Amino acid sequence: MFPTPIEKASPLVRIGYKLFLPVALVLWLLPLLGVALTSIRPASDLAAGNYFGIPSGFAGVENYTAVFENSPIGWYILNSFKITIPTVIGAVALSCLTGFALATYKFKGNLVLFFLFVAGNFIPFQILMVPVRDMTLKMGLYDTVTGLVLFHVAFQTGFCTLFMRNFIKGLPFALIESARVEGVSEWRIFVHIVLPLMRPAIAALSVLVFTFVWNDYFWATVLVQSQSAMPVTAGLFTLNGQWVAAWHLVSAGSIVAALPPVAMFFLMQRHFIAGLTLGATKG
Repeated sequence: MFPTPIEKASPLVRIGYKLFLPVALVLWLLPLLGVALTSIRPASDLAAGNYFGIPSGFAGVENYTAVFENSPIGWYILNSFKITIPTVIGAVALSCLTGFALATYKFKGNLVLFFLFVAGNFIPFQILMVPVRDMTLKMGLYDTVTGLVLFHVAFQTGFCTLFMRNFIKGLPFALIESARVEGVSEWRIFVHIVLPLMRPAIAALSVLVFTFVWNDYFWATVLVQSQSAMPVTAGLFTLNGQWVAAWHLVSAGSIVAALPPVAMFFLMQRHFIAGLTLGATKG
């Protein structure tokens, strides 16, 4: 049912794996390395057509300084935090409650309701562009941080519920049953028994949702127009000139914009891995 571990594979497969893995890693990192090189490349290199060669000089300080001088990127990053942090809190909190209800309560329509949460993840979000935009206009939430937060919470809750429900299903149900026998209320069972056991899953899900929402570009351009609510992913276009694309500045801005989710991952790496691997082995 599961793939054979590479240690137990044939010698030919192990050799091929050792040869293919570095190649795949280089191909995967090549665009990132290209952006990093472009961010320290002088503008004269791009004007001369030197896009992929070795930079003729180091212009990292000038490029990264220009990013903050030529655009309000600090304000855009602040907007991204205003959008991302409430979304993470809202989506994870709601999914903890819905996941607990769907995992522990047996009621008519439980499976149908769970499938509705799952089905929402398979809807192409592009087809929602017009109705969601019209809805935010009618509700007075267009071009606001609140509108983006509410949309992302609604859109991320389906995936988060799927994640949490399956995680809670793997917890020992005897703990919940014994607490019910003792007369403990359902809310206290959730807060004092289930929630502490969900900490690895909450950490893993927080990192995933933080990354998804922070890197969103599509809805940042559909639901936001002014700089007052624009996140950093949509605000990078201001680094381009009117007639010439300043790719060295856009690349530098992209590196700056990528730092918060990268820092989030490394800070939560231990909890993230624990949340994804908990229950993967039995001993």
